[in-house]
Amino acid sequence: MKKQLLFSLIWIFAFALLTQAQDRLTPEKLWELGRVSLDDISPDGQSLLYGVTYYDLAENKSNRDLYIIPLSGGNARKITAFEGSEGNGKFRPDGKRIGFLYKGQLWEMNPDGSDKMKVSERNMNGFAYSPRSTHILFIDEVNYGKEVKDIYPDLPKAEARIIDDLMYRHWNQWEDGLKSNIFYIGYADGKLKGEPTNIMEGEAFDSPLMPFGGMEEIAWSADGEHIAYTCKKVNGKDYAVSTNSDIYLYSLKTAKTTNLSASNPGYDKAPLFSPDGKYLLWSSMERAGFEADRNRLILFDLKAQSPRELSAGWDRNANSPQWAADSKSLYFISGEQATEQIFHIKLDQKKPRQVTQGVHNYYDFFVAAKSLVGRKASMSMPHEVFRINPEKGSETQLTFVNKKQLDQTKMGKVEKRMVKTSDGKDMLVWMIYPPDFDPNKKYPALLYCQGGPQSTVSQFFSYRWNFQLMAANDYIIVAPNRRGLPSFGQEWNDQISGDWGGQAMKDYFSAIDDAKKEPFIDEERLGAVGASYGGYSVYWLAGNHDKRFKCFISHCGLFNFESWYGTTEEMFFANWDLKGAYWKKDQPISYQQHSPHKYVRNWDTPMLVIHGEKDFRVPVSEGMQAFQAAQLQNIPSRFLFFPNEGHWVQSPQNGVLWHRVYFEWLDKWLKKS
Repeated sequence: MKKQLLFSLIWIFAFALLTQAQDRLTPEKLWELGRVSLDDISPDGQSLLYGVTYYDLAENKSNRDLYIIPLSGGNARKITAFEGSEGNGKFRPDGKRIGFLYKGQLWEMNPDGSDKMKVSERNMNGFAYSPRSTHILFIDEVNYGKEVKDIYPDLPKAEARIIDDLMYRHWNQWEDGLKSNIFYIGYADGKLKGEPTNIMEGEAFDSPLMPFGGMEEIAWSADGEHIAYTCKKVNGKDYAVSTNSDIYLYSLKTAKTTNLSASNPGYDKAPLFSPDGKYLLWSSMERAGFEADRNRLILFDLKAQSPRELSAGWDRNANSPQWAADSKSLYFISGEQATEQIFHIKLDQKKPRQVTQGVHNYYDFFVAAKSLVGRKASMSMPHEVFRINPEKGSETQLTFVNKKQLDQTKMGKVEKRMVKTSDGKDMLVWMIYPPDFDPNKKYPALLYCQGGPQSTVSQFFSYRWNFQLMAANDYIIVAPNRRGLPSFGQEWNDQISGDWGGQAMKDYFSAIDDAKKEPFIDEERLGAVGASYGGYSVYWLAGNHDKRFKCFISHCGLFNFESWYGTTEEMFFANWDLKGAYWKKDQPISYQQHSPHKYVRNWDTPMLVIHGEKDFRVPVSEGMQAFQAAQLQNIPSRFLFFPNEGHWVQSPQNGVLWHRVYFEWLDKWLKKS
């Protein structure tokens, strides 16, 4: 009887553990989630076209299909299911057909997915219908360079690059002479007419800007007679040290191009014509060389040929603008206290009105007939689509792509705290708790160090730095919005430049020292983790943490400012944030006081280093130096190296491996045996 009772208790305990494991987030479950993205809204404002990407872990690949759903609500309909991904879905202006790209070629179909037909054999990397459907513009690569075999045809098997200028590699790709140019071609009822015209003929520049720009950087005028586009028309070293992209206006009638933003030395991007054709709007940063300056809205009167800042006096970024149908106002996204919200501003008013409220992020949206349609996420919810009342801000969820998985997954509590910094400021800190949190227990805690450095710890749902996944492994996460992060005003954002190892590091100490006062946090089991600037932060903390932490994880972190300055590619970023080169006569203080390698003699804590070989922003040699420094000092350390990943880990199996090694390291040093 006693044996039977003992067996029953063991079985119940084992079942409870299994059940707990099954209802918590895992790396494998994370990669099962569908990833939702917006494509277009129908001309009548009644239907939404969107895409969902699913990943096959076993095959180590992804597939994206297109869906359509009524904005009034109802069932979504899958309208493409090719072998491979379909993207860039666009309603034709008359609403009768939907264009999309498959394997780089343009196809069309009816809105219900029927009658699919290939329109063009020509490669297109993006496209857009003109407002009257008389033309299509598209982007494609043009070869403006020569390979070694072209220069020395008698050495066809030579493997080398001959480099004479900077920007010979960018983020994760080597310069190959291919440039993205803009073309337009005649179109009528599903057929292309004539030969395409390259509006950048002979210009070895990229539009959209590489590597992250998309079709949002190119626009048709309301009458279809002009194309506005974003371009940075410099190359080599000039490109590497400058953020001066401009807005160009091309006339189909005269074939002439005009630079509309020549007076501004910083970024100008993403032109957007008003529906009535009177205005051109674009995003702009004022200061030359500063990639994280306040993003402004510039309103250009096409008749008067005069610009003005619509967002003047707004101490926040204004991103992803969309015109209202009457051309008298527009909507945009801005960070507000570590969330991303939709705002509304009228052309004759100075102060914008906040439309949405809540603990979430909006990423992009459309203006429909009487509503807004946006893609929203939070730390506890991957992207889904919501309909928004533009006056009241009330929301109705339209897509439920991940409802089944989320209904079966326990999420931890996300708590907002305000913590006093060392200089007496209020800092927003997110605390994320394990599912089934018990305040009477003691938990290990992780200080999360954000990258950027100017990138908000907002309500993002990450597929690598996923707070709910960390919490599901019984860690409490402390995620501070330290100095240098947007959504708290320009002064807070600007403070970090030239002071990477200064106040921002003190902010980290303020956050973790405040958190460890809680009785449920075990101050003997604290770790610090982060990527990019966050990885830099980990290296810096390792030499200055005064025994606070028991282990570290740094992904793609900067370790030695001098070697990093000599190997990174976008020099404008290094020049602005480090305040110049290390060989300057008056050497910037960054090299003297803020470089982590200066403090390696103080390292004494286990360190996991992660890096990708194709990371050209923070080259892999930074991770190698850090690992070698730990090894030579007999500090427990491990190096996770990805030969085919860049600054991010993007393939499914590499992503799962990343998480397995990550949690193995944390568990080894922070969980009691």
